[in-house]
This record gives sequence, C-alpha cells and structure tokens, in this order.
Amino acid sequence: MIRLLIFDLDGTLVDSSIDITNALNHALSPFGNPKLTVAQTIGLVGEGVTRLIEKVAGDDSPERRDDILQRFVTYYAAHLTDATRPYPGVVQTIGKLTGRRKAVISNKREFMSRRLLTDLGLMRYIDVVLGGDSIDEKKPSPKPLFHVMKLLETDPEESVIVGDSIIDIQAGKAAGVKTIAVSYGFRAADTLRDADFIIDSIVDLPVVLERLDALGNRRSGR
Repeated sequence: MIRLLIFDLDGTLVDSSIDITNALNHALSPFGNPKLTVAQTIGLVGEGVTRLIEKVAGDDSPERRDDILQRFVTYYAAHLTDATRPYPGVVQTIGKLTGRRKAVISNKREFMSRRLLTDLGLMRYIDVVLGGDSIDEKKPSPKPLFHVMKLLETDPEESVIVGDSIIDIQAGKAAGVKTIAVSYGFRAADTLRDADFIIDSIVDLPVVLERLDALGNRRSGR
C-alpha cells in the first residue's frame, strides 16, 4: 500500500506564477531589465530562488545579484498569495486522501512554503514540509525524499512523488519511489514522459493510488 504522498508545491498544488513574476519584476525594476511575462517566468522556476536570480541577472556583478535576490525575497514574502491559488480539485482531493501521510518538498524556501500552504488552507493536511534550504541538498537530489521517508517511517516502495517537472521525476527515481507527473503545471507534457504515471488533473490521483495499492497487494500475495 502507498502510505506516503510527497508533493511538489509550485505547479503541482498551487499556481504561483503571477506572484513570482510580479516579485521578479519588482526585484529587477531598478536595473533596467525588461519586464518578464508569466510564460517567461514559468520557464525559469523550479531550481530554487538563488538559481532563479542567477538566471534573470545573467552577467550582473555578484553584488547586484545579491541586491536583486534580497529585493525578490522581501517583496515575494509580502505578496505570497496575492494571486496564488490551489489548482482546481487540490483541496478536495488532498482532504479525501485519508490514511496516507503527506509531505511537501519544494525548492522554494521553507518559510515561504509553510506560509503559502497555511494561507491557502492546505497546511492542515500536510505532515512534513521541506524547502530548498531545509537540508544540504534539494531536488533533483533524492536526499530530501530520503529525509522525509525517514521522518515518517516509510519505505520507498510505500511512497510516491507527485510533481510537474523532470526535477521531481529525477528525484523520485533516484530515491526508488513511484513518480506521478501532472500535465497541468509549469512544464510541457512531453517533458514528463519518464514518469511512471501522468495525470491531467489532481482529481485523478486517487485512481492511480488504488492501482498502485492493488499492484502492491498482488506482489505480497494478499
């Protein structure tokens, strides 16, 4: 049986693209950079805020990158949920998935991830939250997954990761857990083909979990 569900956050549970775009444009505004569109921002996120700023700042000096980073963090922390909302069906589906532990592993900083989940009413369903700064490695390293599995006393064969990017798939495969990709998130569906399952809506997740439970029962002879 699948006992642990590990979720990515941005692009999987919530659509945060507008608020991240606004924070980036605020951070870059004093330096004459052209404004980013939401589509451009979606193509940049996923590897954590420091890497995000490195991408948008380009060849800027380290001092300027640090300034942009601080401006981004300060603004974004104050505007986390101006426009960010759970994707359709997320709250209802997670609320119904009782009897399974749930974790969020994001490359967003932990304090932002926790506050976002709290403000959007999702935190009450989550047992563990890890951000990109919670331990010494972040996705696609499997280390955050191993850390969560240890905390919640589950094995890889009892766990799945649900995410919208190749980073989540790579982390899951390296940790030996089943991978479920969502096609509605920040990445094109054709980049998700290495996942064990692809779903078009979070409401399809319970059906996939039932299939995995049935496979596990057959292997164990139940």
